[in-house]
Amino acid sequence: MPNIGFRIFQRIHRPAPDLVQGFRGLPVANIADEMGRMFCMDTGIRPLNKAPLLGTAFTVRARPGCNLMLHRAIDMAEPGDVIVVEDQGDQANALTGENMMMWAARRGVAGVVIDGAVRDLESIGAMAFPVYSRGINPRGPHKSGPGEINVPISCGGVVVHPGDIVAGDQDGVLVIAPRDAQAVLGKARAKLQKEIATREAINAGTWDRSGYSEEVLRTMGCEIIDAAYADVEGR
Repeated sequence: MPNIGFRIFQRIHRPAPDLVQGFRGLPVANIADEMGRMFCMDTGIRPLNKAPLLGTAFTVRARPGCNLMLHRAIDMAEPGDVIVVEDQGDQANALTGENMMMWAARRGVAGVVIDGAVRDLESIGAMAFPVYSRGINPRGPHKSGPGEINVPISCGGVVVHPGDIVAGDQDGVLVIAPRDAQAVLGKARAKLQKEIATREAINAGTWDRSGYSEEVLRTMGCEIIDAAYADVEGR
């Protein structure tokens, strides 16, 4: 009989490494713009250091406050995997700290994202190993289970499947389905080049602002009033 809620799937379908690495160096904001501004984890999931995040999702569903399956995931994950943990946003117990993150980095894990709490912020903040979490709490975890590994999870309000591409920077984290990745990659690269051109125009003082002109706003139905608010509204 299946033991739903306490099980581990040992295999996942990973995208080609070259496809994943194609996103290296692309701002998460540019990628998000080319995905309909969707698939970004909510703003509660924040970076704890400045190390950029990129890799393949290795998912964990934890019982809130329990890191048993996270320990197992760190030992199972392959180099280049990002361990993404559903902890239901619980912040009563830290699921991980410095020692576990050192071990994950030593094993070649590409980063950890936890919809929950961690501890040892000062040391993790100095690491060149990307860690994202919803909160900080010195109180340690339980280790009794249950939990699941390599199943679809929810992290930061986004569904994450094993094998999804996960990217993060100081703005936050987003998730890319492998089937969409090639198309998104081409658009995100073009978006970055457009952003660079815009910054060059700003520096030169030639940024085209015609799309925000009074004439354009009038065509959108905006009322332009040649008076002070107090004069019109009687204040």
